[in-house]
Amino acid sequence: MEMPSSRAHPEDSAELVPSDNSTPHKEELNSKIKEQKIVVDELSNLKKNRKVYKQQQNSNIFFLADRTEMLSESKNILDELKKEYQEIENLEKTKIKK
Repeated sequence: MEMPSSRAHPEDSAELVPSDNSTPHKEELNSKIKEQKIVVDELSNLKKNRKVYKQQQNSNIFFLADRTEMLSESKNILDELKKEYQEIENLEKTKIKK
């Protein structure tokens, strides 16, 4: 029996949160980054013959997916999350300087 993997959704990183509420959002982003790093690591270390499944959005249904595509997609999501986190940090630094 193959284990389902990777439940990351790019739309998760597209949430709009008010800027005055950045610390809780920053903590949430940090948590998502850690989770996404684990997904990327797991996909990177899979044997070539292992199957990967992607969960359909808002459902408990999983579909067979291409491992390399899932890895690429997961890396892109991780990069977007890191970029968003860095933007928040930069914003906070500029607020402190003012």
